[in-house]
Amino acid sequence: MHAKRCYNRGVVENGTALERRFCRRQEIFCKGVIQMAYVDEVLEQVRKKNAAEPEFLQAVDEVLNSLRPVIEANEEKYRSQALLERLCEPERQIKFRVPWIDDQGKVHVNIGYRVQFNSAIGPYKGGLRLHPSVNLGIIKFLGFEQIFKNSLTGLPIGGGKGGSDFDPKGKSDREVMNFCQSFMTELCKYIGADADVPAGDIGTGAREIGYMFGQYKRIRGVYEGVLTGKGLSYGGSLARTEATGYGLLYLTEEMLKCNGHELEGKTIAVSGAGNVAIYACEKAIQLGAKPVTVSDSTGWVYDPDGIDVNLLKEVKEVRRARLTEYARARANAQYHEGRGVWSVRCDIALPCATQNELLLDDAKMLAANGCIAVAEGANMPTTLEATRYLQANHVLFAPGKASNAGGVATSALEMSQNSERLSWSFERVDSRLQNIMVNIFHNADEAARKYGLEGDYVAGANIAGFEKVADAMLAQGIC
Repeated sequence: MHAKRCYNRGVVENGTALERRFCRRQEIFCKGVIQMAYVDEVLEQVRKKNAAEPEFLQAVDEVLNSLRPVIEANEEKYRSQALLERLCEPERQIKFRVPWIDDQGKVHVNIGYRVQFNSAIGPYKGGLRLHPSVNLGIIKFLGFEQIFKNSLTGLPIGGGKGGSDFDPKGKSDREVMNFCQSFMTELCKYIGADADVPAGDIGTGAREIGYMFGQYKRIRGVYEGVLTGKGLSYGGSLARTEATGYGLLYLTEEMLKCNGHELEGKTIAVSGAGNVAIYACEKAIQLGAKPVTVSDSTGWVYDPDGIDVNLLKEVKEVRRARLTEYARARANAQYHEGRGVWSVRCDIALPCATQNELLLDDAKMLAANGCIAVAEGANMPTTLEATRYLQANHVLFAPGKASNAGGVATSALEMSQNSERLSWSFERVDSRLQNIMVNIFHNADEAARKYGLEGDYVAGANIAGFEKVADAMLAQGIC
Protein backbone atom coordinates (compact mmCIF):
# COMPACT_ATOMS: atom_id res chain seq x y z
CA MET A 1 0.00 0.00 0.00
CA HIS A 2 2.93 2.36 0.68
CA ALA A 3 5.62 0.87 -1.58
CA LYS A 4 5.54 2.84 -4.86
CA ARG A 5 7.04 6.27 -5.40
CA CYS A 6 4.71 9.07 -6.41
CA TYR A 7 5.33 10.06 -10.03
CA ASN A 8 3.37 13.29 -9.42
CA ARG A 9 5.62 14.34 -6.56
CA GLY A 10 6.44 17.67 -8.14
CA VAL A 11 2.76 18.50 -8.51
CA VAL A 12 2.03 17.44 -4.94
CA GLU A 13 4.83 19.56 -3.49
CA ASN A 14 4.67 22.59 -5.79
CA GLY A 15 1.28 22.56 -7.48
CA THR A 16 -1.84 24.56 -6.78
CA ALA A 17 -4.29 23.60 -4.03
CA LEU A 18 -6.62 22.21 -6.69
CA GLU A 19 -3.81 20.07 -8.15
CA ARG A 20 -2.81 18.81 -4.71
CA ARG A 21 -6.42 17.89 -3.95
CA PHE A 22 -6.62 16.06 -7.28
CA CYS A 23 -3.57 14.04 -6.31
CA ARG A 24 -5.13 13.11 -2.99
CA ARG A 25 -8.23 11.97 -4.82
CA GLN A 26 -5.96 9.72 -6.86
CA GLU A 27 -4.71 8.21 -3.59
CA ILE A 28 -1.32 9.92 -3.78
CA PHE A 29 0.10 10.95 -0.44
CA CYS A 30 2.06 14.19 -0.13
CA LYS A 31 5.21 12.51 1.20
CA GLY A 32 5.75 10.89 -2.16
CA VAL A 33 4.22 7.45 -1.70
CA ILE A 34 0.96 5.99 -2.86
CA GLN A 35 -1.39 5.73 0.11
CA MET A 36 -5.03 4.81 0.26
CA ALA A 37 -7.34 7.77 0.86
CA TYR A 38 -8.18 8.07 4.56
CA VAL A 39 -11.90 7.35 4.05
CA ASP A 40 -11.14 4.20 2.06
CA GLU A 41 -8.55 3.09 4.59
CA VAL A 42 -11.03 3.33 7.44
CA LEU A 43 -13.81 1.70 5.42
CA GLU A 44 -11.55 -1.25 4.73
CA GLN A 45 -10.71 -1.59 8.43
CA VAL A 46 -14.38 -1.37 9.44
CA ARG A 47 -15.36 -4.03 6.90
CA LYS A 48 -12.72 -6.43 8.20
CA LYS A 49 -13.64 -5.89 11.85
CA ASN A 50 -17.42 -6.05 11.36
CA ALA A 51 -17.87 -8.44 8.44
CA ALA A 52 -20.92 -10.12 10.00
CA GLU A 53 -22.82 -6.84 10.58
CA PRO A 54 -24.27 -5.73 7.21
CA GLU A 55 -26.55 -3.01 8.60
CA PHE A 56 -23.68 -1.38 10.48
CA LEU A 57 -21.43 -1.58 7.41
CA GLN A 58 -24.17 -0.02 5.28
CA ALA A 59 -24.54 2.89 7.71
CA VAL A 60 -20.79 3.52 7.92
CA ASP A 61 -20.38 3.26 4.14
CA GLU A 62 -23.14 5.79 3.49
CA VAL A 63 -21.85 8.29 6.05
CA LEU A 64 -18.14 8.14 5.32
CA ASN A 65 -18.54 8.30 1.56
CA SER A 66 -20.73 11.38 1.84
CA LEU A 67 -18.13 12.98 4.14
CA ARG A 68 -15.33 12.73 1.56
CA PRO A 69 -15.19 16.49 0.79
CA VAL A 70 -14.82 17.33 4.50
CA ILE A 71 -12.27 14.57 5.14
CA GLU A 72 -10.18 15.55 2.11
CA ALA A 73 -10.06 19.15 3.32
CA ASN A 74 -8.79 18.03 6.75
CA GLU A 75 -7.16 14.69 5.94
CA GLU A 76 -3.80 15.11 7.66
CA LYS A 77 -5.33 16.46 10.88
CA TYR A 78 -8.05 13.80 11.06
CA ARG A 79 -5.65 10.99 10.19
CA SER A 80 -3.09 12.04 12.81
CA GLN A 81 -5.83 11.96 15.47
CA ALA A 82 -7.39 8.70 14.17
CA LEU A 83 -10.66 10.60 14.15
CA LEU A 84 -12.60 8.30 11.83
CA GLU A 85 -11.35 5.15 13.54
CA ARG A 86 -12.59 6.51 16.87
CA LEU A 87 -15.86 7.68 15.32
CA CYS A 88 -16.61 4.21 13.92
CA GLU A 89 -15.73 2.28 17.09
CA PRO A 90 -18.23 2.45 19.98
CA GLU A 91 -16.92 3.80 23.27
CA ARG A 92 -18.59 0.88 25.00
CA GLN A 93 -20.60 -2.22 24.02
CA ILE A 94 -22.63 -3.98 26.71
CA LYS A 95 -24.19 -7.41 26.16
CA PHE A 96 -26.01 -9.34 28.86
CA ARG A 97 -28.52 -12.13 29.42
CA VAL A 98 -32.09 -11.35 30.41
CA PRO A 99 -33.84 -14.25 32.20
CA TRP A 100 -37.59 -13.93 32.80
CA ILE A 101 -40.54 -16.16 33.71
CA ASP A 102 -43.70 -16.50 31.60
CA ASP A 103 -47.27 -16.99 32.92
CA GLN A 104 -46.86 -20.77 32.88
CA GLY A 105 -43.77 -20.60 35.07
CA LYS A 106 -41.32 -21.36 32.25
CA VAL A 107 -37.97 -19.55 32.29
CA HIS A 108 -36.82 -17.82 29.10
CA VAL A 109 -33.49 -16.15 28.37
CA ASN A 110 -33.09 -13.26 25.94
CA ILE A 111 -30.06 -11.12 25.12
CA GLY A 112 -29.86 -7.46 26.10
CA TYR A 113 -27.65 -4.82 24.47
CA ARG A 114 -26.55 -1.26 25.06
CA VAL A 115 -24.05 0.35 22.69
CA GLN A 116 -22.73 3.66 24.01
CA PHE A 117 -21.30 4.98 20.78
CA ASN A 118 -20.16 8.57 21.20
CA SER A 119 -20.43 11.06 24.07
CA ALA A 120 -18.43 13.96 22.57
CA ILE A 121 -21.33 16.43 22.69
CA GLY A 122 -23.40 15.03 25.57
CA PRO A 123 -24.67 11.96 27.42
CA TYR A 124 -25.56 8.96 25.28
CA LYS A 125 -29.12 9.18 23.94
CA GLY A 126 -31.02 6.60 21.94
CA GLY A 127 -33.88 4.17 22.14
CA LEU A 128 -34.31 0.57 23.28
CA ARG A 129 -35.60 -1.71 20.51
CA LEU A 130 -37.47 -4.89 21.47
CA HIS A 131 -37.79 -7.12 18.42
CA PRO A 132 -36.71 -10.67 17.43
CA SER A 133 -34.44 -9.22 14.72
CA VAL A 134 -32.27 -7.34 17.22
CA ASN A 135 -28.60 -8.27 17.28
CA LEU A 136 -25.36 -6.42 17.97
CA GLY A 137 -24.92 -5.29 14.36
CA ILE A 138 -28.38 -3.69 14.23
CA ILE A 139 -27.84 -1.93 17.56
CA LYS A 140 -24.46 -0.65 16.33
CA PHE A 141 -25.97 0.67 13.09
CA LEU A 142 -28.71 2.45 15.02
CA GLY A 143 -26.24 3.87 17.53
CA PHE A 144 -23.92 5.10 14.77
CA GLU A 145 -26.81 6.86 13.01
CA GLN A 146 -27.84 8.35 16.34
CA ILE A 147 -24.53 10.23 16.66
CA PHE A 148 -25.31 12.41 13.65
CA LYS A 149 -29.06 12.61 14.21
CA ASN A 150 -28.56 13.87 17.76
CA SER A 151 -25.92 16.35 16.64
CA LEU A 152 -28.30 17.76 14.02
CA THR A 153 -30.89 18.64 16.67
CA GLY A 154 -28.48 21.24 18.06
CA LEU A 155 -29.03 19.81 21.55
CA PRO A 156 -26.26 18.41 23.80
CA ILE A 157 -26.84 14.68 23.36
CA GLY A 158 -24.47 11.94 22.21
CA GLY A 159 -25.24 8.75 20.32
CA GLY A 160 -26.28 5.40 21.77
CA LYS A 161 -28.76 2.59 21.23
CA GLY A 162 -29.92 -0.59 22.94
CA GLY A 163 -32.53 -3.29 23.10
CA SER A 164 -33.15 -7.01 23.08
CA ASP A 165 -34.33 -9.86 20.86
CA PHE A 166 -37.38 -10.17 23.14
CA ASP A 167 -40.71 -9.88 21.31
CA PRO A 168 -43.46 -8.15 23.34
CA LYS A 169 -46.12 -9.15 20.79
CA GLY A 170 -48.43 -11.82 22.14
CA LYS A 171 -47.11 -11.47 25.69
CA SER A 172 -49.29 -10.62 28.68
CA ASP A 173 -48.69 -7.44 30.65
CA ARG A 174 -47.21 -9.53 33.44
CA GLU A 175 -44.78 -11.27 31.09
CA VAL A 176 -43.70 -7.93 29.61
CA MET A 177 -43.22 -6.57 33.14
CA ASN A 178 -41.13 -9.60 34.12
CA PHE A 179 -38.88 -9.09 31.10
CA CYS A 180 -38.56 -5.32 31.55
CA GLN A 181 -37.67 -5.63 35.23
CA SER A 182 -35.01 -8.25 34.48
CA PHE A 183 -33.65 -6.17 31.60
CA MET A 184 -33.39 -3.03 33.73
CA THR A 185 -31.82 -4.91 36.66
CA GLU A 186 -28.68 -5.23 34.52
CA LEU A 187 -28.99 -2.09 32.37
CA CYS A 188 -29.32 0.21 35.39
CA LYS A 189 -25.61 -0.30 36.14
CA TYR A 190 -24.64 1.62 33.01
CA ILE A 191 -27.17 4.47 32.63
CA GLY A 192 -28.11 7.68 34.43
CA ALA A 193 -29.59 11.13 33.82
CA ASP A 194 -26.15 12.63 33.09
CA ALA A 195 -24.53 9.53 31.58
CA ASP A 196 -26.92 7.63 29.29
CA VAL A 197 -30.64 8.29 28.82
CA PRO A 198 -32.46 5.55 26.84
CA ALA A 199 -35.90 5.95 25.29
CA GLY A 200 -38.52 3.94 23.45
CA ASP A 201 -38.22 2.43 19.98
CA ILE A 202 -39.84 -0.43 18.06
CA GLY A 203 -41.56 -2.67 20.62
CA THR A 204 -40.85 -0.29 23.48
CA GLY A 205 -43.80 1.95 24.20
CA ALA A 206 -45.27 3.65 27.25
CA ARG A 207 -45.99 0.32 28.97
CA GLU A 208 -42.43 -0.95 28.64
CA ILE A 209 -40.86 2.41 29.60
CA GLY A 210 -43.05 2.51 32.71
CA TYR A 211 -41.96 -0.94 33.87
CA MET A 212 -38.30 -0.11 33.21
CA PHE A 213 -38.47 3.24 35.00
CA GLY A 214 -40.12 1.67 38.03
CA GLN A 215 -37.40 -0.96 38.29
CA TYR A 216 -34.61 1.61 37.86
CA LYS A 217 -36.07 3.74 40.65
CA ARG A 218 -36.52 0.70 42.86
CA ILE A 219 -32.89 -0.46 42.47
CA ARG A 220 -31.05 2.86 42.35
CA GLY A 221 -33.21 4.66 44.91
CA VAL A 222 -33.31 7.91 42.93
CA TYR A 223 -36.04 9.67 40.98
CA GLU A 224 -34.37 11.16 37.92
CA GLY A 225 -34.92 11.62 34.20
CA VAL A 226 -33.06 8.46 33.24
CA LEU A 227 -35.58 7.43 30.57
CA THR A 228 -37.61 9.49 28.11
CA GLY A 229 -40.97 8.65 26.64
CA LYS A 230 -42.34 8.38 30.17
CA GLY A 231 -46.01 8.76 31.07
CA LEU A 232 -47.24 12.29 31.75
CA SER A 233 -47.94 11.43 35.40
CA TYR A 234 -44.28 10.72 36.15
CA GLY A 235 -42.14 13.12 34.16
CA GLY A 236 -43.10 12.57 30.54
CA SER A 237 -43.43 15.37 28.00
CA LEU A 238 -46.49 16.48 26.13
CA ALA A 239 -46.04 16.03 22.34
CA ARG A 240 -43.44 13.27 22.81
CA THR A 241 -45.81 10.63 21.42
CA GLU A 242 -46.45 12.68 18.31
CA ALA A 243 -42.94 14.07 17.92
CA THR A 244 -41.28 11.77 15.38
CA GLY A 245 -44.25 11.75 12.99
CA TYR A 246 -44.94 15.46 13.39
CA GLY A 247 -41.26 16.31 12.99
CA LEU A 248 -41.10 14.26 9.80
CA LEU A 249 -43.85 16.38 8.27
CA TYR A 250 -42.35 19.67 9.47
CA LEU A 251 -39.07 18.88 7.72
CA THR A 252 -40.80 17.51 4.62
CA GLU A 253 -42.92 20.65 4.32
CA GLU A 254 -39.82 22.88 4.60
CA MET A 255 -37.90 20.80 2.02
CA LEU A 256 -40.81 21.04 -0.42
CA LYS A 257 -41.24 24.77 0.17
CA CYS A 258 -37.56 25.45 -0.49
CA ASN A 259 -37.79 23.52 -3.75
CA GLY A 260 -40.88 25.27 -5.11
CA HIS A 261 -43.57 22.81 -3.97
CA GLU A 262 -46.42 22.86 -1.47
CA LEU A 263 -47.38 20.02 0.87
CA GLU A 264 -51.06 20.96 0.80
CA GLY A 265 -53.05 18.86 -1.66
CA LYS A 266 -50.38 16.20 -2.07
CA THR A 267 -51.07 12.45 -1.94
CA ILE A 268 -48.76 10.58 0.44
CA ALA A 269 -47.81 6.90 0.64
CA VAL A 270 -46.82 5.91 4.19
CA SER A 271 -45.34 2.61 5.32
CA GLY A 272 -45.65 1.31 8.86
CA ALA A 273 -48.55 1.53 11.28
CA GLY A 274 -46.71 2.28 14.50
CA ASN A 275 -46.13 5.49 16.37
CA VAL A 276 -44.22 7.28 13.59
CA ALA A 277 -46.61 6.33 10.79
CA ILE A 278 -49.75 7.14 12.79
CA TYR A 279 -48.67 10.63 13.75
CA ALA A 280 -47.11 11.33 10.35
CA CYS A 281 -50.56 10.63 8.89
CA GLU A 282 -52.20 12.84 11.52
CA LYS A 283 -49.91 15.82 10.87
CA ALA A 284 -50.12 15.35 7.08
CA ILE A 285 -53.89 15.66 7.27
CA GLN A 286 -53.60 18.75 9.49
CA LEU A 287 -51.33 20.33 6.87
CA GLY A 288 -53.76 19.61 4.04
CA ALA A 289 -52.22 16.49 2.49
CA LYS A 290 -53.83 13.05 2.04
CA PRO A 291 -52.07 9.90 3.28
CA VAL A 292 -53.52 6.85 1.53
CA THR A 293 -51.49 3.86 2.73
CA VAL A 294 -50.18 2.21 5.91
CA SER A 295 -48.57 -1.19 6.43
CA ASP A 296 -47.56 -3.72 9.07
CA SER A 297 -45.52 -6.92 9.14
CA THR A 298 -48.18 -8.98 7.35
CA GLY A 299 -49.63 -6.62 4.74
CA TRP A 300 -50.73 -3.14 3.76
CA VAL A 301 -53.83 -1.05 3.24
CA TYR A 302 -54.69 1.35 0.44
CA ASP A 303 -57.49 3.74 1.39
CA PRO A 304 -58.28 6.07 -1.54
CA ASP A 305 -60.45 8.25 0.72
CA GLY A 306 -57.46 8.96 2.96
CA ILE A 307 -56.35 7.16 6.10
CA ASP A 308 -58.79 7.45 9.00
CA VAL A 309 -56.32 8.22 11.80
CA ASN A 310 -58.79 7.69 14.63
CA LEU A 311 -59.65 4.22 13.32
CA LEU A 312 -55.95 3.44 12.81
CA LYS A 313 -55.21 4.43 16.42
CA GLU A 314 -58.07 2.23 17.65
CA VAL A 315 -56.81 -0.78 15.67
CA LYS A 316 -53.12 -0.40 16.45
CA GLU A 317 -52.85 1.40 19.80
CA VAL A 318 -55.92 0.05 21.60
CA ARG A 319 -56.71 -3.36 20.09
CA ARG A 320 -53.10 -4.08 18.99
CA ALA A 321 -54.67 -5.78 15.96
CA ARG A 322 -53.74 -6.32 12.30
CA LEU A 323 -54.64 -3.96 9.47
CA THR A 324 -57.24 -6.41 8.21
CA GLU A 325 -59.49 -4.93 10.92
CA TYR A 326 -58.92 -1.43 9.55
CA ALA A 327 -59.84 -2.59 6.05
CA ARG A 328 -63.00 -4.33 7.29
CA ALA A 329 -64.21 -1.09 8.87
CA ARG A 330 -63.69 1.09 5.74
CA ALA A 331 -65.87 0.52 2.69
CA ASN A 332 -63.30 1.55 0.07
CA ALA A 333 -60.12 0.38 1.80
CA GLN A 334 -58.21 -2.45 0.15
CA TYR A 335 -56.04 -4.86 2.14
CA HIS A 336 -53.09 -6.60 0.45
CA GLU A 337 -50.80 -9.21 1.95
CA GLY A 338 -47.02 -8.80 1.79
CA ARG A 339 -45.22 -5.76 0.38
CA GLY A 340 -46.56 -3.23 -2.10
CA VAL A 341 -47.00 0.20 -0.52
CA TRP A 342 -44.62 1.86 -2.99
CA SER A 343 -46.63 0.68 -6.03
CA VAL A 344 -49.34 3.23 -5.20
CA ARG A 345 -49.21 6.43 -7.22
CA CYS A 346 -48.27 9.26 -4.87
CA ASP A 347 -46.57 12.66 -4.72
CA ILE A 348 -44.62 11.95 -1.53
CA ALA A 349 -43.36 8.72 0.05
CA LEU A 350 -42.72 8.42 3.79
CA PRO A 351 -41.06 5.11 4.77
CA CYS A 352 -41.81 4.81 8.50
CA ALA A 353 -41.46 1.09 9.25
CA THR A 354 -37.95 -0.37 9.50
CA GLN A 355 -34.51 -0.50 7.89
CA ASN A 356 -34.09 -1.42 4.21
CA GLU A 357 -37.79 -1.57 3.40
CA LEU A 358 -37.61 0.65 0.30
CA LEU A 359 -35.63 -1.24 -2.36
CA LEU A 360 -34.27 -0.29 -5.77
CA ASP A 361 -37.34 -1.64 -7.60
CA ASP A 362 -39.55 0.39 -5.25
CA ALA A 363 -37.53 3.53 -6.00
CA LYS A 364 -37.99 2.92 -9.73
CA MET A 365 -41.77 2.57 -9.26
CA LEU A 366 -41.96 5.77 -7.21
CA ALA A 367 -39.97 7.76 -9.76
CA ALA A 368 -41.99 6.35 -12.68
CA ASN A 369 -45.24 7.23 -10.89
CA GLY A 370 -44.25 10.87 -10.47
CA CYS A 371 -43.20 10.91 -6.82
CA ILE A 372 -41.41 14.21 -6.12
CA ALA A 373 -40.08 13.56 -2.60
CA VAL A 374 -39.09 10.77 -0.22
CA ALA A 375 -38.53 11.56 3.46
CA GLU A 376 -37.46 8.82 5.84
CA GLY A 377 -39.46 8.42 9.03
CA ALA A 378 -37.62 5.25 10.10
CA ASN A 379 -33.91 4.60 10.57
CA MET A 380 -32.23 3.85 7.23
CA PRO A 381 -35.41 2.47 5.58
CA THR A 382 -34.04 3.05 2.07
CA THR A 383 -31.23 0.94 0.65
CA LEU A 384 -28.12 2.67 -0.71
CA GLU A 385 -29.01 1.63 -4.26
CA ALA A 386 -32.54 2.99 -3.93
CA THR A 387 -31.31 6.24 -2.39
CA ARG A 388 -28.84 6.82 -5.22
CA TYR A 389 -31.48 6.04 -7.84
CA LEU A 390 -33.94 8.52 -6.33
CA GLN A 391 -31.31 11.24 -6.15
CA ALA A 392 -30.13 10.55 -9.71
CA ASN A 393 -33.74 10.87 -10.89
CA HIS A 394 -34.24 14.22 -9.16
CA VAL A 395 -36.54 12.97 -6.41
CA LEU A 396 -36.04 15.12 -3.29
CA PHE A 397 -34.64 12.86 -0.57
CA ALA A 398 -34.48 13.57 3.18
CA PRO A 399 -32.42 11.01 5.13
CA GLY A 400 -33.70 9.60 8.41
CA LYS A 401 -30.97 11.14 10.53
CA ALA A 402 -32.51 14.50 9.59
CA SER A 403 -36.21 13.83 8.99
CA ASN A 404 -36.54 11.24 11.79
CA ALA A 405 -34.87 13.45 14.41
CA GLY A 406 -38.07 14.88 15.92
CA GLY A 407 -38.42 12.04 18.42
CA VAL A 408 -34.98 12.33 19.95
CA ALA A 409 -35.18 16.13 19.86
CA THR A 410 -38.34 16.05 21.95
CA SER A 411 -36.76 13.44 24.21
CA ALA A 412 -33.99 15.95 24.87
CA LEU A 413 -36.66 18.54 25.64
CA GLU A 414 -38.15 16.02 28.09
CA MET A 415 -34.71 15.79 29.73
CA SER A 416 -34.69 19.59 30.10
CA GLN A 417 -38.13 19.57 31.71
CA ASN A 418 -37.06 16.81 34.12
CA SER A 419 -33.97 18.80 35.12
CA GLU A 420 -36.10 21.90 35.74
CA ARG A 421 -38.84 19.88 37.53
CA LEU A 422 -41.31 21.52 35.14
CA SER A 423 -43.83 20.42 32.52
CA TRP A 424 -44.16 22.53 29.38
CA SER A 425 -47.39 22.98 27.43
CA PHE A 426 -48.05 20.95 24.28
CA GLU A 427 -47.89 24.15 22.24
CA ARG A 428 -44.48 25.10 23.62
CA VAL A 429 -42.97 21.68 22.94
CA ASP A 430 -44.54 21.48 19.47
CA SER A 431 -43.27 24.96 18.59
CA ARG A 432 -39.74 24.04 19.70
CA LEU A 433 -39.99 20.83 17.68
CA GLN A 434 -41.05 22.67 14.53
CA ASN A 435 -38.19 25.17 14.89
CA ILE A 436 -35.67 22.35 15.40
CA MET A 437 -36.85 20.45 12.30
CA VAL A 438 -36.82 23.55 10.10
CA ASN A 439 -33.31 24.37 11.33
CA ILE A 440 -32.16 20.79 10.65
CA PHE A 441 -33.24 21.09 7.04
CA HIS A 442 -31.51 24.43 6.54
CA ASN A 443 -28.32 23.28 8.25
CA ALA A 444 -28.19 20.23 5.98
CA ASP A 445 -28.95 22.37 2.94
CA GLU A 446 -26.23 24.90 3.80
CA ALA A 447 -23.64 22.18 4.51
CA ALA A 448 -24.35 20.59 1.13
CA ARG A 449 -24.00 23.94 -0.64
CA LYS A 450 -20.74 24.70 1.22
CA TYR A 451 -19.11 21.67 -0.38
CA GLY A 452 -20.65 22.04 -3.84
CA LEU A 453 -23.32 19.38 -3.28
CA GLU A 454 -26.47 21.47 -3.62
CA GLY A 455 -29.63 19.41 -3.23
CA ASP A 456 -27.83 16.40 -1.73
CA TYR A 457 -29.47 16.37 1.69
CA VAL A 458 -27.93 13.00 2.58
CA ALA A 459 -24.44 14.46 2.34
CA GLY A 460 -25.58 17.73 3.87
CA ALA A 461 -27.09 16.06 6.93
CA ASN A 462 -24.04 13.87 7.44
CA ILE A 463 -21.64 16.79 7.08
CA ALA A 464 -23.62 19.10 9.36
CA GLY A 465 -23.88 16.41 12.03
CA PHE A 466 -20.26 15.31 11.66
CA GLU A 467 -18.58 18.72 11.87
CA LYS A 468 -19.97 19.45 15.33
CA VAL A 469 -19.01 16.02 16.68
CA ALA A 470 -15.55 16.14 15.06
CA ASP A 471 -14.78 19.55 16.58
CA ALA A 472 -15.77 18.29 20.03
CA MET A 473 -13.71 15.10 19.67
CA LEU A 474 -10.62 17.02 18.60
CA ALA A 475 -11.04 19.51 21.45
CA GLN A 476 -11.25 16.74 24.06
CA GLY A 477 -8.08 14.94 23.06
CA ILE A 478 -7.57 11.24 22.45
CA CYS A 479 -10.32 9.53 24.43
